[in-house]
Amino acid sequence: MVVTDGFTGNVALKTAEGTARLINAFVRETFRNSFWAKIGYLFAKPSFDKLRSRSDPRRYNGAMFLGLNGVCVKSHGGTDAIGFATAIGVAIDMIKYDGTALLKTNIERLDPEILRPQSSAAAS
Repeated sequence: MVVTDGFTGNVALKTAEGTARLINAFVRETFRNSFWAKIGYLFAKPSFDKLRSRSDPRRYNGAMFLGLNGVCVKSHGGTDAIGFATAIGVAIDMIKYDGTALLKTNIERLDPEILRPQSSAAAS
């Protein structure tokens, strides 16, 4: 779980997505390199399919807005129906398991020193 503001969260998300696309392109290029690489891919394909499914960003779509007196989940703008359904599922789970109250309780249990904003002079 990551808690961040919208700008830095979006930068982190775009960086992770770009890195994943780059690695995917490298792997595809590597397995297209030779006849033997293509044969190797045939044996590795079930494992790659499992990895692709496990790392599918649509399965992790839906970010909660904090600081509201209710449930508000933001979906990734470029998602499809599967990703949007996942975000709806996050909202349903937040309501079903009273996620707002759980978040509030856990935040209240934190050390107040952690929550205190630090000035840039104090941080250095």
